[in-house]
Amino acid sequence: MYRELAKAAFGYPIIDNHAHPFLKSKHRDAIRYEVLISEAHGDALNDAVHTLPCLRAAAQLSQLFGLTGDDATWEGVKKKRLEFDYAELCKLCMEPTGIQCILFDDGLGGIAEMAEELNWHDQYTGSPSKRIVRLEVEGQNILQDILVANDISPLSIDILCDTFLKEFTTYMNDAAVDDHVVGYKSVACYRTGLDVDPAPCSADELYECLASASEQFKEKGSIRFEHKALNDHLVKIVLDIAGKCKKPIQFHTGLGDNEITLTKSSPAHMQPIIKAFPETIFVLLHSSYPYTRDVGYLASVYKNVYLDFGEIFPFISADGQRTVVRQVLELAPTNKILWSTDAAWWPERFYLATAQAREVMYEVLAGFVGKRDLTEDQAVSIVKMAFFENANRIYMLGLQPNASILSLQS
Repeated sequence: MYRELAKAAFGYPIIDNHAHPFLKSKHRDAIRYEVLISEAHGDALNDAVHTLPCLRAAAQLSQLFGLTGDDATWEGVKKKRLEFDYAELCKLCMEPTGIQCILFDDGLGGIAEMAEELNWHDQYTGSPSKRIVRLEVEGQNILQDILVANDISPLSIDILCDTFLKEFTTYMNDAAVDDHVVGYKSVACYRTGLDVDPAPCSADELYECLASASEQFKEKGSIRFEHKALNDHLVKIVLDIAGKCKKPIQFHTGLGDNEITLTKSSPAHMQPIIKAFPETIFVLLHSSYPYTRDVGYLASVYKNVYLDFGEIFPFISADGQRTVVRQVLELAPTNKILWSTDAAWWPERFYLATAQAREVMYEVLAGFVGKRDLTEDQAVSIVKMAFFENANRIYMLGLQPNASILSLQS
């Protein structure tokens, strides 16, 4: 064992640069537990229990929960977790993580109704939680509020468009000067793909999109922006604001559920928009799996592109994780890689993600040291940058690492 590398990999504090809040205690069973280890939905989620990620998660959580023998199974884990007081479960899972600060995207569906407030999570970290603003969700909320306020006397489409864009821009500018907000996020990948068009759209295109969204609201009582011209326009508004205020904008790339068009989820589609906004910091999330080499390439050739190697923990196998981390390090500058859990709903996801990431980082970097591709000091530096220093710098958090947050785990 490389002692100093092990000390860093298993004990250095972490800034989780992308996650989602815990469920409230009363909603702890509101979502199928298999979501812990899979992006699948519906019937496809039934098969998740037969994957290597699930088998590994069951073994790790069984050990955490003290399960042995025939009880150390996925079903055993599901049963045992319900025996814990929820506060006890949260503490049990979070204490071993060494997470010092979490940046929360609170725009995931269900959070407003079922999840804890962001700063509730501060009891499990050493530094205050911060917010990432999901631009599409805030845009939907703004448009819905305008339509409700003018239900009796609907606005003409041109006035509706002007009102909406002004309110949307004001909201995003306010976020730019809000100390609690450290960045933005786009889920264009889920809606219309990552091929965001840098060229301006016409007023007629915006009118058509807003008319369609308004009709959707009348029929369903809710809005989901799935209109390419509108989606791209909103992304460009926020890219401009983010560049001016120097707050990063995160993009979902790659790994996701079946609402994503896989062929449009590679960050390679983003080259034109990255070139168009050279002053804006792009953080490309989720290892861009299975397009990790694409994002590594972009991070190597564009100064404003950063690579997040999250979500693969615990969503792909251990061997797959090691492969992804090696691919990240093939080309990406190590001062431009960040880590996140992408955890949502339960503390177990934070536990699994950090336990697995720490293990894989040690194994991969120890392999490089053993082959003399790196010195141990260089490997230690990579761990510290990836887990803490890079996120601390680009999100301007101003934190000092709490080096004693964890003792070396045996």
